[in-house]
Amino acid sequence: MAKRRVVVTGLGAVSSLGLDLAKTWSNLLAGVSGAGTISRFDTAKHTCKFACDVWDWNTETFFPRTESKRLDKFTMYYLVAADEAMKASGLDMGREDRTLAGCITGTGIGGIHEIEASKILQVERGADRVSPFFIPKIMANAMAGQAAIRFGLQGTCYVTSSACASASHAIGLALRTIQWGEADIMLTGGSEAATTELGLGGFCALKAVSTRNDDPKRASRPFDRDRDGFVMGEGAAAIVLEEYEHARRRGAPILCELLGYGSTDDAHHITAPNEDADGPSRAIQQALRDAGIAADRVGYVNAHGTSTYLNDKIETAAIKRVFGDHARRLCVSSTKSMVGHLLGASGAIELAATAMAIRTGQVHPTINYETPDPDCDLDYVPNTARDLRIDCAISNSLGFGGHNTCLVVGRI
Repeated sequence: MAKRRVVVTGLGAVSSLGLDLAKTWSNLLAGVSGAGTISRFDTAKHTCKFACDVWDWNTETFFPRTESKRLDKFTMYYLVAADEAMKASGLDMGREDRTLAGCITGTGIGGIHEIEASKILQVERGADRVSPFFIPKIMANAMAGQAAIRFGLQGTCYVTSSACASASHAIGLALRTIQWGEADIMLTGGSEAATTELGLGGFCALKAVSTRNDDPKRASRPFDRDRDGFVMGEGAAAIVLEEYEHARRRGAPILCELLGYGSTDDAHHITAPNEDADGPSRAIQQALRDAGIAADRVGYVNAHGTSTYLNDKIETAAIKRVFGDHARRLCVSSTKSMVGHLLGASGAIELAATAMAIRTGQVHPTINYETPDPDCDLDYVPNTARDLRIDCAISNSLGFGGHNTCLVVGRI
């Protein structure tokens, strides 16, 4: 059976730049940083004291208390983004075959807010005070299960967890599910809410995060010579994928086409990427081959672009290896320069940004790019958005564990 075509018909987002896609996207184009000093827990003993938090979040705005006490924050973020994406798609699930609609989502950490709060409760008041909602809140698959319940999605439903590649793996597998004829509709994406006292402490111990505490908004600086680590971010993005003919028949708002997916592993080190750049290179090549797209058709790369020394250097090398001379003609930008690193959700919000770039003909910048690095010598769309008609684009995600993913998106 020939692979079926898959299109994007709905997007939603929750980020440090806004509680919906429109505000997030407008702030990305404007080059706004979502970073700020953390005040909701004590950072006195943390080497990093800032993050890209979801600053405007108010649980009561979106969830009644009877519902919110059953949900960790990472699930809440996803459900809000999914509500927006489903509404934008125009889907009426009462008119659809729900057995052909599923949900695959990604998260790297899961319900760490509830884990930390319940551990304190257990220590202070005893194990018999732990909530019966504890396990259903913390389990990584809660976000997919809750979304399936919310929208009546009775097809395949699960969560992928592969660190910073989680959401991209989820999107790729959702793509495959439709291509193989197992579903007509897939809700996908990712969510993360790991900026907690323990979560931040762990990344500080790894020396992976920036310590530019005196200037948080200028701390995330992908590909800049003076980068000193990533900035943690929180949020979610939801994507509605549909089989092309299904979407066309119902007059859906088709934003772009999801063309291909590649996935590899470095098999090198649990946190450090292999400096030979072979893993990400092969992921990009696989995705282009899967899409049936020649490398010179790609005009834009939404980079993983973490603002860490090794990632940015190795990702640049991978792009140059795959694209050769064409790499010099590519626009490459990092969403993380503004929303921070959403860990397991990063691939979702970055695919949303890639889809919007194709849809609007505008590429958001990489902000805080001030001092060129000889090892990072491509066009990173420094500091100012750019008008660009894009026929094909790729979005890269690279994660702890050596995971490498690439998604190919095209104009339709």
